[in-house]
Amino acid sequence: MTAIGRLHHVIYDTPDPMGLARFWSAVLGQPVTYASEDFVVVAPREDHSGMAFQLAPDHQVPVWGDPTRPQQIHHDVMVDNVPTAESQVEALGARRLGSPDGSVWADPSGHPFCLIPRPGWAPPVTEG
Repeated sequence: MTAIGRLHHVIYDTPDPMGLARFWSAVLGQPVTYASEDFVVVAPREDHSGMAFQLAPDHQVPVWGDPTRPQQIHHDVMVDNVPTAESQVEALGARRLGSPDGSVWADPSGHPFCLIPRPGWAPPVTEG
């Protein structure tokens, strides 16, 4: 199949682009590679696609499990140790969401994400 395009950035609306970029930068261990007043990118390097955060002063925070305020988007973040990762994301400003679906969290702008145990086929997330 011939591709029409290639994924560049996944873009999130947020009232605080730099604050949310710093959060995801710390969670993923990737740098902020571009920043303006209303648009910030986190990626492995400057010439790589990644996550982007754009200013949306009227952003409505999603509510987990509420169809009137749906999750809009979420990430599954694979981790080597879920309890350790939970402590780390909480220290960065994430808050746990009540869910029977495992380790579900909201980033500082309210976007939900899940911490999942690293599958056996994936190499370790951290070296050590």
